[in-house]
Amino acid sequence: MSEQAKALPAQHSAKSVSGRISWRDYLELTKPRVVALMILTSVIGMLLAAPGVPGWDILLFGNLGIALLAGAAAVVNHVVDQKIDTVMARTRKRPVATGRIAPFDAILFAVMLAAAGMIVLIWQVNELTAWLTLASLVGYAGVYTLFLKRATPQNITIGGLAGAMPPLLGWTAVTGQVEGHALLLVLIIFAWTPPHFWALAIHRKEEYAKAGIPMLPVTHGNKYTELHILLYTLMLLAVSLLPFVTGMSGGIYLIGALALGLRFLQYAIRLLKGDDRRVALNTFKYSITYLMALFGVLLVDHFVFF
Repeated sequence: MSEQAKALPAQHSAKSVSGRISWRDYLELTKPRVVALMILTSVIGMLLAAPGVPGWDILLFGNLGIALLAGAAAVVNHVVDQKIDTVMARTRKRPVATGRIAPFDAILFAVMLAAAGMIVLIWQVNELTAWLTLASLVGYAGVYTLFLKRATPQNITIGGLAGAMPPLLGWTAVTGQVEGHALLLVLIIFAWTPPHFWALAIHRKEEYAKAGIPMLPVTHGNKYTELHILLYTLMLLAVSLLPFVTGMSGGIYLIGALALGLRFLQYAIRLLKGDDRRVALNTFKYSITYLMALFGVLLVDHFVFF
């Protein structure tokens, strides 16, 4: 059989894979669930920024622009982590990892999303929000994904700032300025990020080790990580009370923050005592519920007392 004939099946296979590309593959590149959580905190930042409800144009164009730039950062993450994603069970079916979408096409898509997001924010919202959002994109896709993720077991701690930005972005979209209460919202997510991701890292420890990612459980072991999850959860509990202490919120929020934080603390203590992957996964799942519920209570408190 000639070399040309041998190449035909491979060419046909490549065309078949290419032919199966759909809009869902490109949507998956943007990590829509992650972006949805970011937009939720962005909306809450907008609603907390001033009495009453912001205009529909800020709510629409502000969150659209932030979502487009967040999606662009997620696409870059897919490209940079292509080899890692092929090793880990939860990521090996991603479009770039499987070859359904070529890295060049993905980067081109990211550039288009980022450009569209910047245009929307600059023209329809304000320049401060546009540049802060771009900075968070660079922080996540560049500093964290390209460098910190592979360089240090404190990658999540240091890189968490980029993921903590959405409430501030929502706030600046409404007010056009950075204010102290907006920074408290950022601080809450910043303190929440390590126990959230380290719980998942314990559950996925073998996969991270196989992929060569120096997550804390891989480099320092489960017990060390579980102790730090407990310490950061205590820090988070303290930080979550600051909106009440500073007069940003009232009694409804205080009760909710204490109840949610003590429940998180209970998970962290169980994890330290039991060193169980199942408990680690449950802690990770609760951390998501915690953040959504905490901001929800903050929002209810705001509209009850404004």
